[in-house]
Amino acid sequence: MSQADREPADERMRRWRLVLGGGDADGTGFGLQGDDARMDAALAAVYDRGGTGEGGTAREGGLGASAPRVARWLGDIRAYFPATVVQVMQRDAIERLNLTRLLLEPEMLEAVEPDVHLVGTLLALNKVMPDQARESARAVVRAVVAELERRLAQRTRAAVTGALDRSARTHRPKRVSDIDWDRTIRANLKNYLPDRSTVVPSRLVGHARRRRAVQREVVLCVDQSGSMAASVVYSGVFGAVLASMRSLRTSLVVFDTAVVDLTEQLHDPVELLFGTQLGGGTDINRAIAYCQGLISRPADSIFILISDLYEGGVRQEMLRRVAAMTEAGVQVIVLLALSDEGAPFYDHENAAALAAMGVPAFACTPDAFPGLMAAAIERRDIGRWAERNLGAGT
Repeated sequence: MSQADREPADERMRRWRLVLGGGDADGTGFGLQGDDARMDAALAAVYDRGGTGEGGTAREGGLGASAPRVARWLGDIRAYFPATVVQVMQRDAIERLNLTRLLLEPEMLEAVEPDVHLVGTLLALNKVMPDQARESARAVVRAVVAELERRLAQRTRAAVTGALDRSARTHRPKRVSDIDWDRTIRANLKNYLPDRSTVVPSRLVGHARRRRAVQREVVLCVDQSGSMAASVVYSGVFGAVLASMRSLRTSLVVFDTAVVDLTEQLHDPVELLFGTQLGGGTDINRAIAYCQGLISRPADSIFILISDLYEGGVRQEMLRRVAAMTEAGVQVIVLLALSDEGAPFYDHENAAALAAMGVPAFACTPDAFPGLMAAAIERRDIGRWAERNLGAGT
């Protein structure tokens, strides 16, 4: 084999060796050196359980209980892997090696790659976090919130503003200045008279007079049980974005067995997230009862319940409250999750009962949420929207 042929073959063997993890079972017989060996050690710390490493030495995954050792490992993975892979490895290390306690160390928090799941873990530790780690934790949360706002805020404002404008269209504009001539002409092209080179409009398309007052009330009701951590983070960011729009009156309520209204903190999503308490039981009925009191204009209101629907309260009363809201004209939507991972385990019986009332229940990704809000403002069929845009359904 020539040198030119040997190099691609060696590269393939190197990659397979890194994937398989070494030892007699991998069958490659390929040795690693330098950065490759350090990369392999970083992977082995999380994913290896037993086996034989280079030179016949025993391989045993784990980072021990040493904060300096973990900090070095965090530095290594950031050096050898892209940020998206680093986030996955961090998450796996926290879950597989029980590193939660070490996240309370300030030097650890300064070394990690911030992401939504890490923020969820920090929020769950909020009440037991020592003072010296709290500011480092806030810096992590602040960085993630800033990135999410950069990614999602403008798209959300544009979708909501466009939906409000479309919902304000009318076929009876009161003034000539309110007529949308472009849409009017297109709507009446069938009435074109060739001999006169003109269009005779049988109906006008225009805009209602712009209202400066609030046009929609939005209530986000968020389950803060442990499985909903990512949904809580995204809900806080979206709540802050919606609250910044004068045409909406936005409220955000979080709940477990107690109900906490965080509307006053919507101007500061970092402070808002630290006001949540992840974990604990779930009383959806109690939360909905509180939110009913926030709605003053049912026909102009959107109520979004974000929950896995495992009800620890009175199930039948919860369903009656949802039915009463829909009968009053409230647009009710249930999101089983607001995250990139899809729906977690959820109560299928409650989801089916809600669907039977015409209330769709599905998981929504953060990137799709602006479109969902636009559809809700325009009072489109949300179940059909979900099927078309998310392939969702209960």
